[in-house]
Amino acid sequence: MIRLLLAEDQGMMRGALALLLNLEPDIEVVAEAGTTAEAVAAALRLRPDVALLDIEMPDGSGLDTAATLREKLPRCRVLILTTFGRPGYLRRAMEAGAAGFLVKDGPVEELAVAVRRVLAGERVIDPTLAAAALSAGPNPLTDRERHVLAAAADGATIADIAARLHLSESTVRNYLSAAIGKTGTRNRIEAALSARANGWL
Repeated sequence: MIRLLLAEDQGMMRGALALLLNLEPDIEVVAEAGTTAEAVAAALRLRPDVALLDIEMPDGSGLDTAATLREKLPRCRVLILTTFGRPGYLRRAMEAGAAGFLVKDGPVEELAVAVRRVLAGERVIDPTLAAAALSAGPNPLTDRERHVLAAAADGATIADIAARLHLSESTVRNYLSAAIGKTGTRNRIEAALSARANGWL
């Protein structure tokens, strides 16, 4: 049996996926998690063969969870399943050590096949998203530019961002200016929207 951990923040979706995957003759959902903290704790306790992770969780990102599992439980294969088919997310998932990346609008049969394939050592990537990621190119933003841009996304002032990130106001302006230039946008709000749409934040 393939022992699978399922991390999805929406309870109804999580329950439906668990029910459908448990119908497969060779897959057993050994744990369900609604947060990244629950997912990591369950994975370390139960040592599943495959972790099926959503990206956007209430307490963090499935991408960060994938990186944590790669470090603490390297034999567990990670498969990302998300609503957000963004090229930047795919690149970040692969960098975090994920073995697969699928979007939620595919048939459940494909998901079961993907679970088997990643456990067998294959990479499984949504083909449309793979093509989009290749054409989009790499994330042009540095880590610091991403953090500053993410902090600016809610309309915070330069002073607020500087205080939150423990930077000087002039440094915040420099990072925002660089991010605006790299995204080809007119202001920090547009830059944040563009970066989010590409999966860079």
